[in-house]
Amino acid sequence: MAGTMTDYAREREAMVERQLRRRGITEKRILNAFLAVPREAFVSPDYAHAAYGDYPLPIEAGQTISQPYIVALMIQAAEIGPDDKVLEVGAGSGYAASVISRIARRVVGIERQHDLVDVARDRLRRLGYDNVRSSRAMARAAGPRRHPMTRSLQQQAGATSRRNGSSSSRPTAPSSCRWASQAGSSSSSR
Repeated sequence: MAGTMTDYAREREAMVERQLRRRGITEKRILNAFLAVPREAFVSPDYAHAAYGDYPLPIEAGQTISQPYIVALMIQAAEIGPDDKVLEVGAGSGYAASVISRIARRVVGIERQHDLVDVARDRLRRLGYDNVRSSRAMARAAGPRRHPMTRSLQQQAGATSRRNGSSSSRPTAPSSCRWASQAGSSSSSR
């Protein structure tokens, strides 16, 4: 008996309509970015059939890939545009960075799980996402002096920085940088 082939392009279109557009993500550049990036390429073959479900999926190193709506919400909250250089903290498999790369000029993804960085680099290279760089680093190491960014997204709690005696889970970023957390909250400046 022949196995059925999954039509990932059709599933991707349905995901954009049901999970993004119907929930208020209406910016064309965001929707087009999600249509352009094959989420099934960022999960193991065992989970490819579920790539467009409305939930996170397991990836390497015991981590998860965020559900598409959360990634879209973060991109929208950060107001990412075509001239932006984006720092993504907690880059994982490279999926969100790939989506962002379809909108922004450049993306630097940093990840503390070294195994994930290697896998993400291979995927990004294979899929042709030339404006994305994946690094093994903590947020402080890839801060504004090395990579002046205009936008920053944090996929997971990472390095903490101290400002005025208070602790913050935000990555180190310049005061002109727009920042968004996985929960979708944002701040114009710090």
